Amino acid sequence: MPTDPDLLAQGCADMMWQGDMASQKLGLVIDDVSPGKAQLSLTVSGNMVNGHDMAHGGYIFLLADATFAYACNSRNSYAVAQNCNVTFLKPGRRGDRLTARAAERQLSGRTGIYDVEVTNQDGTTIAEFRGLSRIVPGQYFPDGKEQDQAAKGTAQTAQ
Repeated sequence: MPTDPDLLAQGCADMMWQGDMASQKLGLVIDDVSPGKAQLSLTVSGNMVNGHDMAHGGYIFLLADATFAYACNSRNSYAVAQNCNVTFLKPGRRGDRLTARAAERQLSGRTGIYDVEVTNQDGTTIAEFRGLSRIVPGQYFPDGKEQDQAAKGTAQTAQ
């Protein structure tokens, strides 16, 4: 098991990616992962637009949700979404390169709060997403004991 937190986060992402067929098949790219943070990107293709020729909100949500997932699974504990919401601010367009950046805001016990900003290639924010995670049994690098501080009940707040 990697002992460096950044290498551990990358290792967890690599293991998650192996089974993340939805993200792979839809063309998501993992740009960066570190403890409590992640950045993924996606180019809006012609089959991702709705009847208004805008990026379908489901694809924007998927990008934000996947980015949230990689951020909240970066500490060697399995985490799942407990609640998520998204606010669409501007339309995404066919051909846009969308980037989602997730940041951990609070991690306390088995619960985490993450904010994700989705921007286009010009840096315009097109959506804001907030996800509430829940740590469940399982680790990417099992060693017989919990490695995650959150599972031990300690709290930490993102900077």
